[in-house]
Amino acid sequence: MTRTSDSRDRFGFDLNRFVADRSDRWQRLEQLLLQAERLGVAGLSLEAARELGRLYRTVSSDLLCARTESAGAYTIEYLNDIVARAYGVVHGPTRQERSSWWQIFTGRFPRTFRRERCAVILSALILAAGAGVGALFVHGDPQALGALIPESHQSHTPHERIANEHSHGGEIEGDAAAAFSGFLFTHNIQVTFLLFALGITFGVGTVALLFYNGVPLGALAMQYHHEGEDLFFWAWILPHGIPELTVIVIAGAAGMILGRAQWIPGRRTRREALLAEARTAAVLIVGGMPLLVLAGTIEGTISQMHAPAIAYSTKLTVAGVVGAAVYAYLLRAGRAQKRSSSPPRSSSSDPVSSSADSKSSSS
Repeated sequence: MTRTSDSRDRFGFDLNRFVADRSDRWQRLEQLLLQAERLGVAGLSLEAARELGRLYRTVSSDLLCARTESAGAYTIEYLNDIVARAYGVVHGPTRQERSSWWQIFTGRFPRTFRRERCAVILSALILAAGAGVGALFVHGDPQALGALIPESHQSHTPHERIANEHSHGGEIEGDAAAAFSGFLFTHNIQVTFLLFALGITFGVGTVALLFYNGVPLGALAMQYHHEGEDLFFWAWILPHGIPELTVIVIAGAAGMILGRAQWIPGRRTRREALLAEARTAAVLIVGGMPLLVLAGTIEGTISQMHAPAIAYSTKLTVAGVVGAAVYAYLLRAGRAQKRSSSPPRSSSSDPVSSSADSKSSSS
């Protein structure tokens, strides 16, 4: 009888039983590894971390046994893979050592953004509500502009501004662009950190500031709409507004995460919950900084250049490209390659090919 038709070799080693008896702990180790690779060992509970170390040692012994008994190549490869991953988690650098800024931006930040999508969506809705209220007030009473928009926009009407831009060729000098970009970056950082810090007020301050920041945006949009200058307005706002408002929304979500820890600490004390959630919120803030640099650069240059220097269609195309790139990054970056979460299945060339099926049929 061949080895493929009889799992018990001439030395009495039953490979089917070997896999059947151990597959549960292999799967459990893989589950713990996926958690540790996503959250770091520090993200595991004490019990789970101890279980990870225990299973690592046990599965290492299983790998040695599989090699000694010349088990199928696929089984050995499978065990070698999870043992190597476990070695990297157990003996590799700590999470603090690995979490450089680059790793935060390319991995932890977009993953945290997706995991906290409910807070992000709520933050976006609050900002949009503020914009909606600002637009409604100006639509109902144009005189309300004096109280809703910044002073710098009250000295001239949209028609006057656009005429002035045309008279200057729609260009902005290089030194002025650099200085303006620096000012905008500093201002945006201040708003971002204030939204985050106000989360300590049980999130109330964050919600209020988000709403407040949306009001002038909606008011300006309605002002330009009333004067028939929608194209100018959106070509001006969108190129830098997409990354900038995205970061504002993310900062608002970070502040609400702090508020959530205080309102719903769960089984932890309020202090423990706040410290734990602060780490998540900090990743959102730090990870959003490069997007603020991008927004400030665009706002100080392309956004301040108007027709005839640059066509509105070109600016809107830039906005579309920037928006697609930002959200492709946020929604796709940091996704770990899917790994098999079960031991190797049947194979006609592997002595353990029918072990998993035999285990399921026997149950």
